[in-house]
Amino acid sequence: MPATKFICPNGERVPIKECLASCKQKERCMFLPTLRAVAESLDRGIKEATVTEVIAGVRETYLKKTTAYAVDPQSVLYSLHGQAVHTIHEGHTSGEILGEIRLKDKVTSGKFDLYGKIIDEEEGVLGDLKVTSSYKIMKALGIYKVDVPTGEVYKSGARKGQSKTRKEFRYDGVRHVWDWAVQLNYYRVLLEQAGFAVNRMFIQAMCRDNSLRTAAERGIMKPVYIIPIHRISNRWLERYFGKKAKLLQQAMKSKRLPSPCSLKETWEGKKCLDYCDARENCPHAQELALLKEQKVI
Repeated sequence: MPATKFICPNGERVPIKECLASCKQKERCMFLPTLRAVAESLDRGIKEATVTEVIAGVRETYLKKTTAYAVDPQSVLYSLHGQAVHTIHEGHTSGEILGEIRLKDKVTSGKFDLYGKIIDEEEGVLGDLKVTSSYKIMKALGIYKVDVPTGEVYKSGARKGQSKTRKEFRYDGVRHVWDWAVQLNYYRVLLEQAGFAVNRMFIQAMCRDNSLRTAAERGIMKPVYIIPIHRISNRWLERYFGKKAKLLQQAMKSKRLPSPCSLKETWEGKKCLDYCDARENCPHAQELALLKEQKVI
């Protein structure tokens, strides 16, 4: 089921319908049309698990589909930014470009963003639009910093005699694009099953904090980056999506809570503590929250 409550700035939880009908606070935290848009974005009316839901942890998806949970509407605004970007592109495609079409197979369904002549004159290019952080883009581009000696030494203080260094960017690091690559590759599979050849794949990543100093400190100097995505074995994709979809189906049928999400799926626990919408209904997330409160972790 979709989220049923909004979390107010003071921490109070209010049913979404009640919030939209009348605000209990002195004044609304956002314009009413914005809150309506947030509410609509939380319920897409899709019964089967989507590509992005299958990629997420099975427990997370199960809890979001079967339990009532609350969200802070201000934390959902970035997803509205993404929807706005998609809407803008919809008005500028032509007969050579397809977009925003949902395809499905026996495992899952997914809506690709753009397909066709989207980057040059080559046919069969699949593209996905992302509005994300400079940190995510930095990791996706393989950017990192190294200390480079300046040739000088400290002449006084605790570091007297030690070499001075400066930070320099390197652009040959590991490209952390696993989740984007898996998502885009399954869209490719769905397109190919429908008879459309996919020759190349790209992510167009828009940096939502590009004007801030932190972005420059991460080596992100532009608002938009085009990131190539390589093909993943169809056999691997079929096994990965098939296994996770089966686990979710079994949990939904038996109404039994699946095993905790993996460390990778939870960003090594960070998602459980602060970002998973269903964390209040997850025993593992609650256990982590208690340990954090006790300063054990």
